[in-house]
Amino acid sequence: MRWIVDGMNVIGCRPDGWWKDRRKAMAALVDSLEQWAGGQDPGIDVTVVFEKPPTPPIHSATITVAHADRAAANSADDEIVRLVQSADDPQEICVVTSDYALSTRVRNQGATVHPAAAFRRTLERQ
Repeated sequence: MRWIVDGMNVIGCRPDGWWKDRRKAMAALVDSLEQWAGGQDPGIDVTVVFEKPPTPPIHSATITVAHADRAAANSADDEIVRLVQSADDPQEICVVTSDYALSTRVRNQGATVHPAAAFRRTLERQ
């Protein structure tokens, strides 16, 4: 199973002050995703997508930290759709987002969608 996470959608689903330190929130999400992925089946593949690369970069040996080619409105959404479209097996992909337009776009490509707030609660329970 492959999971593609709309990073800022998951971060932004709770108004916990993340906007005061965006990079810190992104790094915390990557840490949580690493822990979550480590507790899943060995074949799990997790990618988190952000609008633009964090500065300094956030690296992970467990998950893929990706970003759009350019920082603009909906650029992360476009990158997520591109990842789904380029997959050999989009029906094996679950996109984590609560963005209605993105959900529709990836479902039209064969992927499933998991709500961002529910996923964040899962991450917080670990």
